[in-house]
Amino acid sequence: RIENPEENRAIFLNVHEPIIDRPTWEKVQALKAGTRRKRPTVTQEPSVFSGYLKCPECGGNLNFHFNQGNPDIQYFSCSGYNMGKRKCCDSTHYIRVDFLENVVLSEIRRLTRFACHHEEEFIATVSDYSKKSMETDQRVRQNELKALMARDKELDMLFEKIYEDNATGKISDDRFAKLSRKYEEEQASIVERIDYLKEAFDEANAKATTTETFMAAVKKYTRIKKLTPRVLTELIDRIEVYQAENTPGGRTQRIRIVYNC
Repeated sequence: RIENPEENRAIFLNVHEPIIDRPTWEKVQALKAGTRRKRPTVTQEPSVFSGYLKCPECGGNLNFHFNQGNPDIQYFSCSGYNMGKRKCCDSTHYIRVDFLENVVLSEIRRLTRFACHHEEEFIATVSDYSKKSMETDQRVRQNELKALMARDKELDMLFEKIYEDNATGKISDDRFAKLSRKYEEEQASIVERIDYLKEAFDEANAKATTTETFMAAVKKYTRIKKLTPRVLTELIDRIEVYQAENTPGGRTQRIRIVYNC
């Protein structure tokens, strides 16, 4: 094997027809990056929902499990509860895979049926909602980013002030050390948050799915009979699973499906 120096390499994009489209590729890479799978003691295929389920209360992923004595019993539970944080609920906060499959498959069928029978209304609704949702999210991020950058500048000024006060003897060395450490820690956390917001801002602009792309994906699954990883990748961004509750009519559980676009 002969290594070709990087300065001698040339990359030609979009020369051959891609096997899959770019949005699907990027979606899969993001899912793979955020998914950690434990090695099971019983051979078992991972669920198609791995990487998609989120806890709306703590923001953590729901991890895939199955009963070692009976591998057919499969379920997801909140990682926040399993890690001992107990910050999202008082019980295990879990959902059975078979129940989840029935609900999601039923909802996708309902979505595709409506899209086919009322295509113009569907496109207008999705386009309007997608635009408003993205604008709202970006506006919230932008406001937080402005506030953090203002605080970052303010901390620089405060640090200069206490430095001058220490140099002129207005505050002691111990007081200066405590304040400077406090400001530095706050500034470090602010810089980290600013970097995260900028990255999220850029990602949202880059991966914004067009209505036409989403509509084309919906039309492909008008006769869907089974959920596959490709179906979820093309149609669904995430699924939020709420804690089950006991009601007078029985035990109920809310599930929120967030579609692409």
